[in-house]
Amino acid sequence: MTAVAIDGPAGAGKSSVARATARALGYRYLDTGAMYRAIALAAIEAGADVGEEAALARLIDALDLDVTEDHVLLNGRDVVGRIRDADVTDAAARIAQHQVVRDALVELQRRLASGEDVVMEGRDIGSEVLPDAEVKIYLTASLPERARRRCRQLGLPEGDDTCRTLQEDIARRDERDRNREVSPLLQAPDAIVIDTTQIDFPDVIQRVVELVRSATLRTTDR
Repeated sequence: MTAVAIDGPAGAGKSSVARATARALGYRYLDTGAMYRAIALAAIEAGADVGEEAALARLIDALDLDVTEDHVLLNGRDVVGRIRDADVTDAAARIAQHQVVRDALVELQRRLASGEDVVMEGRDIGSEVLPDAEVKIYLTASLPERARRRCRQLGLPEGDDTCRTLQEDIARRDERDRNREVSPLLQAPDAIVIDTTQIDFPDVIQRVVELVRSATLRTTDR
């Protein structure tokens, strides 16, 4: 089995690159951020205090969570559309700071990665979740470029006040992600850094796919 770990800051293109790479290789794609969001949604719906670890631990124990390329199943219900809402985004950032949540999800992520070829993306996949992954990629881009991409996703002109605010928000999120005690944004020492600021999306995919295929060949030749 081959594991591909893709880490990087918000807006670097991790999800798009990981998804396209998995499709090109026929691997399973696993969005770890969606898992945190699903637990956040479960907490919201249950009226649980997202700041209380004990309540979250009880909640997680009762959950059935599965993530596929196009679906996020929470107790058998597809919540893929709901988990991108603002209230879930805010709650997910808060629950991700709890060790009990991280421990539960890391265990699940490792279990999902153990049985098949997988492309997994997140904040600390190569450094913590899958430290033995055959391929580790740290995907990044300049702050202005990441903000421009987010504006395009929202259908906003780049000169819009909202876009300027987005750049400030992303900068604050970078700082928070790098410095939080639990599951911080980390670049694994052996990760290959790909700066996508001036690289077309198809070229990024081609490079990642080539890296994976080269690693697979090396493993086969041993």
